[in-house]
Parts: sequence; structure tokens; C-alpha cells
Amino acid sequence: MAGPMMRSQIPGAKPQNTKKTLKRIFSYMAEFRIRLFLVALTILASTGAQIAGTSMLRTVIDDYITPLSTSYDADIMLGFARILLLMAVIYAIGAACSYACSRIMLMVSTRTLYKIRMDLFRKMEFLPIKYFDTRTHGELMSRYTNDTDAIREMLSNSVVNFASSAITVSGVFVMMLYYSWHLTLLVVLMLFVMTKTVKMIGSRSSVYFRQQQAEIGKVNGYIEEMIEGQKVVKVFGHETAAKEDFHKITDSLRNAAASANTFANILMPIMANLSNIHYALTAVAGGILAIYSVISLGTVVAFLQFTRNFSMPITQISQQLNAVLTALAGAERIFGLIDEEAEADNGTVTLVNTAVGGDGAISESDCRTGCWAWKQPLADGSAVYSKVEGKVEFNDVTFGYEDNKTVLNGITLYAKPGQKIAFVGSTGAGKTTITNLINRFYDVPDGKILYDGIDINRIKKADLRRSLSMVLQDTHLFTGTVMENIRYGRLDATDDEVVAAAKLANADSFVRHLPNGYQTILTADGANLSHGQRQLLAIARAAVADPPVLVLDEATSSVDTRTEKLIEKGMDKLMEGRTVFVIAHRLSTVRNADAIMVLEHGQIIERGNHDELLAHKGEYYQLCTGMFELS
Repeated sequence: MAGPMMRSQIPGAKPQNTKKTLKRIFSYMAEFRIRLFLVALTILASTGAQIAGTSMLRTVIDDYITPLSTSYDADIMLGFARILLLMAVIYAIGAACSYACSRIMLMVSTRTLYKIRMDLFRKMEFLPIKYFDTRTHGELMSRYTNDTDAIREMLSNSVVNFASSAITVSGVFVMMLYYSWHLTLLVVLMLFVMTKTVKMIGSRSSVYFRQQQAEIGKVNGYIEEMIEGQKVVKVFGHETAAKEDFHKITDSLRNAAASANTFANILMPIMANLSNIHYALTAVAGGILAIYSVISLGTVVAFLQFTRNFSMPITQISQQLNAVLTALAGAERIFGLIDEEAEADNGTVTLVNTAVGGDGAISESDCRTGCWAWKQPLADGSAVYSKVEGKVEFNDVTFGYEDNKTVLNGITLYAKPGQKIAFVGSTGAGKTTITNLINRFYDVPDGKILYDGIDINRIKKADLRRSLSMVLQDTHLFTGTVMENIRYGRLDATDDEVVAAAKLANADSFVRHLPNGYQTILTADGANLSHGQRQLLAIARAAVADPPVLVLDEATSSVDTRTEKLIEKGMDKLMEGRTVFVIAHRLSTVRNADAIMVLEHGQIIERGNHDELLAHKGEYYQLCTGMFELS
């Protein structure tokens, strides 16, 4: 197959606008305004309880502990018990509010991630095939796993901690200023030092965290590739080389992760030590002020506790910086995919079920009739219907997967309704590319492709592809029953129709010998089936779709000669009245084609039926006489 080269791409790691990225994340939380309001209330209540409880320390020491230390007084002791009980109630309320906040935010974050994943998957389903050709599976999977988990961590923990820390810092600062402006000056000085430290280390860490996210995508892609290709690895004894390649990739990840976490992890001990230094300086300064009766002993104790309450949120912010940087890097990658340009579809012509009246007039039907027509809207709001016949034409089509390299050059061909057209030629000649263009997996820059006389660019892609059915050389089966995998060709097919399609493809016999017949669960892309059996199910899937046009890309390449003959008998019935495009290497597959196109270097160098091409004694003759397979 001539196609684009797979290459791993690392998206731009740094968000161009951090505020815009955060705003977009929070836009997914718009419907949870009431819950977020409750979160805000609980944060205010919990931080308020913490500040209120701390501020009561001055009263406890100055009004109760100090007097009781000199002489016992029953009234003072009773008041002391009451204020301790009040403090316990306040702290209990704060703890309850913290718990409620965590629970509510957890529900909000999981629902938000659900919406992000849905948007991510929805966009992925509408991206062009070219997007997947140029990115590894692991890179895309990391968006659903690592990147979304990073956002979850930020929403469920970091956001609450940041909000709580900001409120705590503000409230505590006001209380400290009220208690002692002298000691508050020392706090401002230490705050400046802490802020500079966080900024300096955080900026260095963010670079490596973005690199780490990109390297994770590479590792995931390589692991997935190795898992899928384990048989090939073992057959060619490539284990040692695979380990060496994996070592190189993981070594890059290790270096990026080590650098990122080195800067992120040293923040906590640095901030903790700065906090301890601040606490010690405050204790010394407070003690001096208390000796000279500038402030009371209770004020010093309360202020020291406020100092802890003030530095702790800053330390928490530094701890959460790791999660925030990872989440922002992941969010950029997610939104980058969501913002990718979807597959363009400007078609207006649709495929509809029709009924034909006694006078031959075609009318649209709401139920499945087995008769299809193209519905072409007119400017006045009416529509004309034309029967789907399966006539396909290529008019001077030129195409390349890359701008500077063409795969097809001036291809002109036609397929009359009910004809079987075969493509043969060497690997890379452009055979599969032609079938990809019929499906509009790619749009042609030059030339036209007509389907029943209609430019395929005018036909809606979903309707165009519904009128076609493909059997690819590489069969893909989904996790589910055999019945469900065959029904994938047409979701409204009945069980009887599925069985009939399996019989037509000669798959019914082996299916019934499976442990649970048609209800046998297939996993890991049908790993419990042989390659030939998987191919038979793919043919059955195409049969149940019952389309007017069939595309068979080496559909019988993985079955033995005896099974191939049985399949061809069923396929002959399936192909009656349908246009069929066949890509095949085996001579027996193309011998009875109405027209055979011989391709070389993206051009049709010979065309005709089997006998005509043999008589011409050209390239096809050489292929047939030189070997039994057209490879």
C-alpha cells in the first residue's frame, strides 16, 4: 500500500496562554455553578474556622491560663472549659466543611473529566485518516490516560488547595496585622523570599514537565507497538534490540522526569526550612516585644500559630505546583486535539431508502426497502432522486499523501454498474490508494471522481461510505461476540441476516464450532481465531451491509486455496448486480474480472480483461507467466 509514513509528532508543549487554558478547563464546569458555590462556602467556612480557632488562643492564654497559673479561680476555670469547648466545636465545623468540600469537588472533577473525554473522543471520530497516519497510537492514548489524570489531580486537589490557601493567607495576614504590625513586617519580608523561590524553581520545573509528558507518549506508543508485534519480535530474535530501543526511550523519559521532579520536589523542603526560619525569627522578635510589654504573651503565641498558618498554605502551593504544571501540559495536548480541524464534509447529496411506484416514480421511504437512491436537493427546497447503480468514474485523478510526492498520476478509469474491476501491480503502485479515494478517506487535489454521475465531493461522507463496503487485508475485530462483530456492517441487521451473511462468506461452519457459537466473545482483535477465520468474519461483515459497491483489498489473501474457492462461490452471489473493486495478488482472484487495471508508479499502464491482456503480452503477461501470484 502506498501511504503516508508514520511519524511521531510532539505537540507544542507550552500553553501559549496559561490563563486561557485554565479558563477553558473551568468552562467545562459551568453547569456545576451551584456545587462550586457550595465548594466556595465550605472553603470559606473551613478556613474561617481555622483562623477563628487560632485567634482565640490569645484569649485562652491572657484571660485564662495566665491568671490560673498564679491562683485558682472557679469562675475562670469554668470560662476556660467553655472556651475550650467552643474551640472544639469551631474546629469540628471546619473539619466537616473540609470533608464536604472534598466530596463535592470530587464529583465535579469526575463529571468534568467525563465531558472532556467525551469531547476528545467525539472529535477523534471526526478527524481525517491523515491525522492518525501521522501520529502514534501511544501518543493519542496518553491524552485519554496520563493527560486526563493530570487534570483530575488538579481539579480534585490543587484547585481546592489553591483557593483555600489564598483565603487562608489573606485572612491570616489581616489578623497578624491587627495583632502586631511589627511582626507583620517580618512576615512580608519572608513572603517576598518565598515567592521569589517558588517562581525561580517553578519556572525551571515547568520546562521539564512538558518534556516529560511528550516522552510518556513516546513510551506508550513503543510499548503498544511491541505488544502487537511480539510474534515478529520473537521470530526474528529481535528481543535484545527491542530492549535496547526501549532503554533509549525510557532513558529519555527518566532524564526528563528526574529533572522535572528534582526541581519540583526540592520546593517542599526549601519552603519548609524557610518556614522554620521564619517561625524562629518570629519567636525571638515576639519574645523581645513581650518582655518590653509591647504585646502580650497570648498575642505572641497566637501570632506564632498564625505564622504556621501563613507559611503552610505557601508550602502547599509549592507542593501542588507539580500537579498544576503536569495538568496544564496535559490540557494543552488535549485541547490541541479537540481544536484540530475536523474532516471537511460539504456534501449535500444523501443516500435514502426508496420505493418504486407502478409508474416507475421513485419516492423516499422511512423503512429499509433494499432499494437505494441519491437524494439531491434543489435551490427551491425540493429534491430529485436518482437510483443508486454503482457506476464509478475517475477522470484524470492525481493524488499524493505528501505535497511534494504524488502516488497517482492522471488516473482515468470507469466501472459500469455490476462490473468487477481488478487492480494488479507491484507493491506501492497505488492500488489501495485508489480505493481510499473512492471512500473519500482523502480528497483529490486534481481531477474528479464521479459516483453515478455525481461528484463524490457533493455526497455526504457518511452516506457515501454507507453505500460502500470494504474488506481490508488487515482485519480488525472488536471486543464483543461474533454476532456483534458481523453486525458491525449494519447495526439494524437481524440475527437471521447475520447468520445468512456468515453462510454466504462460508464462515458459518467454523463459527458454530466455537465454544458458544455466534455468542463467543472475541478479545484482543480476535486473537483466539486464525488469520483466515478473522478474514471470513470481515467478509461476512461486508455481506450483511448489502451495499451497491464492494471494495475487496486482498480479501482472500489470508485463506487457503480450498477456502478461497468456497468463498468465491459465496462472493459471486454477493457481487451480483454490484460494482466490485478488487485488489489481489492471486491470479485466480482476478481472472474472471470484467476489466483488469495494471498499475505501475501510480499510472495505469495496461487495461483489459484477462484474455485481452494475455494476448497483448505486456506487463500482465509477464506477471501471469512469471509467477502464480501477482505480487
